[in-house]
Amino acid sequence: MCSGESKTNYQFPGTKVGRLRAVFVAPSATVMAVLFFAPLLIIVAYSLLSRGPYGGVMHPWTPENYRRVFDPLYGQVLWRSIWIAGAATALCLILGFPLALYIARAKRHRTLLLNLVMLPFWTSFLIRIYAWMFLLRDTGLINTALQELHVISQPLPLLFNTGAVILGLVYGYLPFTVLPLYATLEKLDPELLDAAEDLGASPWSALWRVTVPLSRSGIIAGCLLVFIPCVGAYLTPDLMGGGKTVMAGNLVQNQFTTARDWPFGAAASLVLMLLVLAIMQILRRRSEELL
Repeated sequence: MCSGESKTNYQFPGTKVGRLRAVFVAPSATVMAVLFFAPLLIIVAYSLLSRGPYGGVMHPWTPENYRRVFDPLYGQVLWRSIWIAGAATALCLILGFPLALYIARAKRHRTLLLNLVMLPFWTSFLIRIYAWMFLLRDTGLINTALQELHVISQPLPLLFNTGAVILGLVYGYLPFTVLPLYATLEKLDPELLDAAEDLGASPWSALWRVTVPLSRSGIIAGCLLVFIPCVGAYLTPDLMGGGKTVMAGNLVQNQFTTARDWPFGAAASLVLMLLVLAIMQILRRRSEELL
């Protein structure tokens, strides 16, 4: 009897804590249901309807929109989005890892360096993109300076191409790589590197065999934080690509605005979301295997 009473007394706090947890989670769960899942269900419904004669949606229900997404023309747009986002992510990692490592090992001015990394966030992203366009255009600062120095005779095509789009994405999302990498590298025990040096490892070997493997979680987090917004970007490709580099975000945006083909735009956005989720799942499983 005593054991039964003790068991009852033991379970009651757990039930009480579970109810209390549910009360605290309920507001955020309601917000997620209203602001995320409900619009998502609307997009799913739109993707299975037909385009109206003047835009909008109408019956009948049809899967034709999903078949159109995998048309070679639109498939090329999806592939372009993935490889440009992958290139921007790789460049962010190559540039961000040494910077994050330097900040993590800096004994002085660490706070100042972190503030400098976050400084671009204090300015509108649109203004920063226009600033890059001013620098890269034919009559911009870079081409004008090179012509004045007689390095070139004709302006270089620095804007309205794929390279400009990748540059804009790298500039815009580089801090998203640096910050999670810094959070991981800052916790790295320096005695591990000293031990590697005592065992005869060169600085370069210690970097690849000790620092990089131990910062794997920060690398994966930084890559995801960059790749996901890059693959769906539409402002940077639209402005710095000049309409010549169409990515999935531009395709979806054009379907909802210019073409007024909401069902196809909804289907394209869902396919893009599923591709990103699949890539995230692959990276998550890969990280679990490595860890």
